[in-house]
Amino acid sequence: MRINIAIDGPSAAGKSTISKRLAEKLSYVHLDTGAMYRCTALKAVQNGIALDDEEAVCDMLKNTEIRMTPAGDVFLDGKDVSDAIRTDEISLAASDVSKLKNVRRDLVLRQQEMAKEKGFIMDGRDIGTVVLKDAEVKIYMTASARARAERRYKQNIEKGIPTSDIDTIEKEIAERDYQDMHRENSPLTKAEDAVEIDTSYMSIEEVTDTIYALAEPFLNQEG
Repeated sequence: MRINIAIDGPSAAGKSTISKRLAEKLSYVHLDTGAMYRCTALKAVQNGIALDDEEAVCDMLKNTEIRMTPAGDVFLDGKDVSDAIRTDEISLAASDVSKLKNVRRDLVLRQQEMAKEKGFIMDGRDIGTVVLKDAEVKIYMTASARARAERRYKQNIEKGIPTSDIDTIEKEIAERDYQDMHRENSPLTKAEDAVEIDTSYMSIEEVTDTIYALAEPFLNQEG
């Protein structure tokens, strides 16, 4: 039986990394919803559109194509922006555009349409509570701000992405956590039926195996 798996949690908790691993293990499709907001923010910044100008950002989205490949690459209007959307600047900008109600409506509709056929692992901040309320498995993945900052710093260095020091990244992560949890539209919250996993001191394999074990009973059911 094919199911949908929703993985929520704060920035840099490892959602995308785990989702990719799990997708490979299950031969599912990984949909990184955060990348869609990052693409929106990147295009707005590149076009000089104010991040709080909802009408302008929504008009921009009408002529915007966001595509994600099974390999995890992200394309914005046909251009590979997989690394460009991961900078600290775009991370904070993505939090700003995600506050806009009509931007969220546009992207959520795209996400729901993608996942209709089942067999998807979707990660973000409101997947279990808004986008895929009927997902068979819901995970709320978290980690300490320090652990997340160390991971983001290491990731940026490995990919050659310009980066701040760990203390600055930790401060920015805490700031984004606050913004995401206190925004008016679809704030970051744990779904009532989600299983919380603190990944601070867990390996990628341990987290992947934990989620797989939660999904296994559903996978073994006859569809």
